[in-house]
This record gives sequence, C-alpha cells and structure tokens, in this order.
Amino acid sequence: MLPIIKQEKTEAPVAPKKKAAGSIQFDFAGNKIHFVSLGCPRNLVDSEVMLGILLKAGYEPAQEVADADYLVINTCGFLEASRKESSDAIDDTLRARKPTAKLIVTGCMVQTHSDQLKNRFPGIDYFLGSGDVEGILKAVQATQKGEMISNARSYLEAGEVPRQISTPKHFAYLKIAEGCRKRCSYCIIPTIKGPLKSKTKEQILKEFNLLLQQGTKEIILIAQDLGDYGKDKGSKNLAALIDLLKTMLEVKQQFWLRLLYLYPDEITDELIALMKSDERICPYLDMPIQHINNQMLKSMRRATSKEEIIATITKLREQVPGVVIRTSLIVGFPGETEEQFEELAQFIQEHPLDNIGIFKFSREEGSHAYGLPDQIPEEIKEKRYHKLMKIQSKMSKKLNKSRVGEKLQVVVEGYHPESKLLMRGRYYGQCPDIDGMVILNEGTEKVSGFGQIYTVEVTQALDYDLVAKVLH
Repeated sequence: MLPIIKQEKTEAPVAPKKKAAGSIQFDFAGNKIHFVSLGCPRNLVDSEVMLGILLKAGYEPAQEVADADYLVINTCGFLEASRKESSDAIDDTLRARKPTAKLIVTGCMVQTHSDQLKNRFPGIDYFLGSGDVEGILKAVQATQKGEMISNARSYLEAGEVPRQISTPKHFAYLKIAEGCRKRCSYCIIPTIKGPLKSKTKEQILKEFNLLLQQGTKEIILIAQDLGDYGKDKGSKNLAALIDLLKTMLEVKQQFWLRLLYLYPDEITDELIALMKSDERICPYLDMPIQHINNQMLKSMRRATSKEEIIATITKLREQVPGVVIRTSLIVGFPGETEEQFEELAQFIQEHPLDNIGIFKFSREEGSHAYGLPDQIPEEIKEKRYHKLMKIQSKMSKKLNKSRVGEKLQVVVEGYHPESKLLMRGRYYGQCPDIDGMVILNEGTEKVSGFGQIYTVEVTQALDYDLVAKVLH
C-alpha cells in the first residue's frame, strides 16, 4: 500500500520561469507528492488515477505532509459533516506544509463550494473540479495560482489512463458508474456528481482482468447505485449488471467479488440465483433502506415500501445461506414523529441486520428535504441517533454470537492496531474500512504472509468484531 494516499482512507517538474508582471509565480524545485483522499471509495479511485498520472510523469511519493513539494486533497462535499472534515484537512495541511509546498484541492467540495474555499483558504494554490481528474498534471505544473473546474462533475476512467492502486495488494475498488438517476429528497449527489454515467463493459473487463493479473484477490464493484448500471445506455432492470457479473465469473480463477450498493427493489430473483450459483460473489449486500415507516419512505422519495423491504430481507435470509446485509438509516428526517422513530427501532430488533450505518438527517441546501416543514431539532436527532446505535450494538453482538464455533475463510490483513500479539483479518461479511474485523489471537504462528486467506474458527463475539483462532 502506498502511504502517500491517506484516506480519512509525467515529465520532470517544470523549471522555474521568470515572473510576469502583476502575477504570482511559483518557484518549486522538488518533485515529492502527497495525497489525502476523503469521502467514499469512488473518490479514492479518482485519487489513485491522479496519483498514477503523476508517478508516470516522474513525480515521487512523500509519506509525510512536511516532506512534500506538492499536496493534493481530494475533498468530499456530500454532507455538512463531510465538508467540515474536508475544511479541517485543508487547514491542517496548510499549517503542516513547508513554505515552498504547493497545495492543490480537488473533488466534490471544489465543484460545489469553490467560492467558500477560496475565501476561507487563500493559501490554496490550485482548484481542480471533481470531473477534471486528468488535469492533475497541469494543476501541479501550473506556474501561477489557478483553477480548472469544468461542467464535468464526475470522472470515469476510459482507455489507458494510469492508476496507482493505494489499497493493500489483495483488494481494490472497481468503479463501474458515476452520478445518479434517482431523486431521493434528502440527497444532493445528482447535483454534485451529475446524471448517471456508466462505464463500458469492455473497459470494466479490461480493468477487472488487470487487477486479477496484479494479484488482487477481492474486487469491490462500486457506483452510487450498482442496480442502475447501464440504464443510461438503454438497459432495462438489472440486465446490464447481470450480464457484466456473468462475464466476470467466466474467468477461471479464485477471487471475491463484492457488490456496493444495491437498493431493495434491485435485489431480484435473478440476482439472488446468480449469487447462489457462484461462491465467488460474496453473500454480502449493502442495501440502503434509510427508514421503514411508509410515510417517511414516501417523503424521502424512496421506491420501496416497508412491506417490500421486509419481503426482500426475508427472501435473502431464506435463499442465500449466511448472507450478510448492511444498510444505512436516517433519523430525524423532517416530520419524523416519535411513533415513526419507534417503528424504525422495533424493525431493527425484529429483522436484525448485520451492519447499520446510522446518520442524523443533514439539511442540505439544494435538496427537496431542505424546504420541508417540521424540521427536527438537533437535540432530538442526537437522542434518536444514540438510542438506535445502542439497539444496533446489541443486535450486532447477538448476530456475531451465532457465528461462534463457525469456520470461516479469512483474509489476514496485518497486525491488530493495538497489539502486535494479535492479527486482524476479514471474512466475506466484512467490507474494508466500513465493517468490523476478525481479531486473531490464537494460531497466528501459522500465518506466513499478510493478504493470504486462512481457515479460522470463531471463538468469541464482540459488539462489532469476531475473535478467532487460525486453523490452517
């Protein structure tokens, strides 16, 4: 893993030029580059493309901010909390960089809040739009302050564009689409990223096979919504996604294929049958439902009802042995009554889900929900958030306890962050960076290398993690 992309996860540099009257000129001698990538895995893929372009052009990695001549921060602008994290990262970088270092800021927050960033951080040297990824070399080599922010709000790799994978060698993300065609009332992703754009099947398969050739053992398919893949090109239902998955599975090689994200109405019988037919598709689904009360779902402009969501969960539990389901929920949406919240709390107890990301409603300007009446006070959101988190912690531990004694295939990823006497890994039901881990406290002498898969036996359940011993 290249440490120069911190995710919270060319030719030689141009020689100095004479200063033009009335302009600010840069005078950089070094060629060390350092990245900070914020937000979702799709952002990380864009950062990896930018890094690949710069490494190919002769720039070199710097592990620390203070050592870098060029600093790139790929921002997230999805929620107020995301924008705060991005602003904090810019502030920290400006304080830590050496006086001669140049800071380039790119990503979603640049696309939507560049004026705000310019006013707050005059020390930023160059702004690059979220769809202008391939302009990174021009941004780095610019001899004066500037920007490149086009109408291309999202980026999809096409053709032979270099990409430097920054994740550990055994897993990588593969972005198959950008943008979104849905219009959920709380979300501004369509505004930030633009309409749905699907990558061609040929380009995806080229990247897929290259990752396998490089030794990648787990490939995580990502998009704002996998189920909409190909619909911008006329595909109906899940036809394009199913066809893509079937073609990938024709490769006679061992790998894990993980799917992020699919909405409840997109979990079709055909997809379930495909998952059952080949164990290389992880029986793991990230299925955002956001709420369970029908009035809330309607107000959120979601496509499914409570009854349909429960039917989908029930079908998955019945037909896909050992399936792991992750979801996301919103508390404090405008108009949410105490009774509607309690209905949500009851739901996660009656229909336990393995992993839940719980979010307090963020009132985003530009979203339909921004102007809805009956906005919920922050203190009530906070109370509901903590109550739901407490319930889910108990339910998660209960589900984990059901795995005690089970034998699992686990990819061992390294030492535990708190002790080198322990190791950590993941089984198919744990996605990198967002889910728990398998803590290995026995038999670790049998591990000959990280990034390899071992058989373990689960010996203990924690709230979100499993404890296991390595068998072989």
